[in-house]
Amino acid sequence: MNMNRRHVMGLMGATASGLFLPGHLRAQQSRPSIRIAVQQVVINNTLDPWNEQSNVGERALYPNLWEGLLLRDWMGNQGPVPGLATEWKRLDEKTVELKLRKGVKFHNGDEMTAEDVVFSLSPERLFGDTQPAGGETIYAENFSRSTGKDIPAAMPGIARRKWPSLAGVEAVDKYTVRFHNATPDVTMEGRLYAGGSIVASRRAWDEAESYDAWAKQPVTTGPYYVDNFQPDVSLTLRAHEDYWGGRPPLETITFVEVPEVASRVNGLLSGEYDFACDLPPDQIGTVMDAPGLEVQNSTIWNHRVNVFTQDHEQLQNPLVRRAMTHAIDRKAIVEALWANLTEVPAGLQFDSFRTSDMFIEGWEAPEYNPELARQMLQEAGYKGDPIPFRLLNNYYINQVPNGQILTEMWNQVGLNVEIEMKENWGQILAQDSPRGVRDWSASNTINDPISPMVVQFGPNGSAQQNREWTNVEFNDLCQVMETSTDRAKRKQAIARMLTIAEREDPAYNILHQNAVFTGMRSNLNWKAAPAFAMDFRASNWPGQS
Repeated sequence: MNMNRRHVMGLMGATASGLFLPGHLRAQQSRPSIRIAVQQVVINNTLDPWNEQSNVGERALYPNLWEGLLLRDWMGNQGPVPGLATEWKRLDEKTVELKLRKGVKFHNGDEMTAEDVVFSLSPERLFGDTQPAGGETIYAENFSRSTGKDIPAAMPGIARRKWPSLAGVEAVDKYTVRFHNATPDVTMEGRLYAGGSIVASRRAWDEAESYDAWAKQPVTTGPYYVDNFQPDVSLTLRAHEDYWGGRPPLETITFVEVPEVASRVNGLLSGEYDFACDLPPDQIGTVMDAPGLEVQNSTIWNHRVNVFTQDHEQLQNPLVRRAMTHAIDRKAIVEALWANLTEVPAGLQFDSFRTSDMFIEGWEAPEYNPELARQMLQEAGYKGDPIPFRLLNNYYINQVPNGQILTEMWNQVGLNVEIEMKENWGQILAQDSPRGVRDWSASNTINDPISPMVVQFGPNGSAQQNREWTNVEFNDLCQVMETSTDRAKRKQAIARMLTIAEREDPAYNILHQNAVFTGMRSNLNWKAAPAFAMDFRASNWPGQS
């Protein structure tokens, strides 16, 4: 066997928490270990999903590390399935009762009980001193950390984004809890499986020196625990032998941060990595032509959008933002950059909304009409002043070429859009210089249009918490969506919200449905979910062939 220096160093330095063995040696262990090349592990350098609100965080944290009372059916219809709770029922319009699974062990060996659940949804852990009433935007600047154990300033607002009116969780007995809402909410069950009921060990939290220390190695119930986390470098998860769902099939899972697409592809081809994530369509052929490799791809419950900053001098007039939405040939982008492997959605809607009869039929993304865009700019009195477009270096698949195409299309109708390359999300969202447009994506986590429309663009959505966009009527309709039990009234509300946010006073520019392309070793027999998350539980690991 020919071995280069990298292989030799790997053999000499391999440890339980760090480096890698070549694939043929890993296969000789009692359980295989895998290495996954990702463009980024997490964006906030913590492993707390409430703080790590990102696509890359979903991949690293769910469902292998964190679990909720109800789980998302990652490999199926994305709906709710039993998790740390075995059954649940509505007691009234504001209350859900759940029976906990007995014998569930945390990574520290403690049994999970109602006490841990109550803590996991408590003011100390999430909400701070916020009140259970939607409609009021909660800004991070209104909170400060007086001790190292205090949660980050942004977390109360994020918590109220997911649970705007949760008044508290009651421990009925050791294995029964009740979620009490301050208002009626038809989506409570959805919030439970959309990351809103993840459970952490109360004792591990109490014993941690600080929030930051805890968040780098949280003690949870998942099939794998944190073995080694090096921010901006890698995350290694190791099998939790007492996992309630059975013996995990892998010894370790290591996510390695490899920002450049070419390096991820080359690492997969050389055998350094078992998986390479977020491949652009033009790399599919390279991987598929290599012996023993394949690419799994799927459209996912996530749409790519541009977010507008409403108070930018050139964007204050809605006509300019409307012109920007009509200047984009979305079908041409899907064809050129995505090889028609995704599609242009019906606005910020997902097919799953049809399961609850909340899909607005006949609605479409703004039409591609350059002449109409030019007319709107003339009517707005736009004089060609620059509009900044903040962009990351391919955080999203094809992000840079997509941004360049968008800029060219805007320029063709007379818009002077200038790309500003940024290094991280902090720079993208910074308010210390003029903001115009930024890239983003919006995920559907519940079979209801409350997600993403209200969750992402409502009073406590990222856009409003970052002071990019707001609309009084839109926010009033968010309250209807969050509190009404009348389906017809809610459907009328979401139809009007689409009109406001995509036509009259654009909050965003819808682009296309997102898709994921994952290169991998064919003999692993693993299946990709229609999501960013990568499921490495026993049910999705039949074993190597």
